[in-house]
Amino acid sequence: MYLVIKRFFDFFISFATLLFLFPLLIVVAVLIKLDSRGPIFYLQNRVGKNGHLFRVYKFRTMTNKRRDPNAKQTFLDDPDITRMGGFLRRFKIDELPQIWNVFVGDMSLVGPRPALPGLYEKYGELANKRCSVRPGMTGWAQVNGNIYLPWEKRLRLDSEYVDRVSFPLDLRILIKTVAIVLFGEEKYIKK
Repeated sequence: MYLVIKRFFDFFISFATLLFLFPLLIVVAVLIKLDSRGPIFYLQNRVGKNGHLFRVYKFRTMTNKRRDPNAKQTFLDDPDITRMGGFLRRFKIDELPQIWNVFVGDMSLVGPRPALPGLYEKYGELANKRCSVRPGMTGWAQVNGNIYLPWEKRLRLDSEYVDRVSFPLDLRILIKTVAIVLFGEEKYIKK
């Protein structure tokens, strides 16, 4: 029953957020175009609930140079990140277009982050467990270390989330996400 209520909540919040943030999204799109060559959005196929492939939307934060998306994790000091891109990443503004993914039902506000298809081939059952719920804009792994954790640890945290999914846990994750956006991710990394 909770997952049905959660979907209704996601739909309502994403609709209201899209209406409220529309002017900001336009401003960000213009700034991206003024800052560097290339498209406004970065589109990528990701794995969703029950293994469903969908296209995730993000504001482009890197140069338009061709790169292998599976090559490495990108950190804020990467030389391919644009001036505007560094700001967008620091405050997670690059993720805002995923509100559309939440609105159409590919994603939820909270859940395991949608991963690249290759992750499922590499990590098998542990990775597949993530697919029993909708992927999220933020999740348990994101508020407990995110890209600073090895994939195996992120997968274990996602597995914990799937086992414990509830309104109090989702609320806790959302509150911690706001703190991370305001004060920076590094402050919340578990040593």
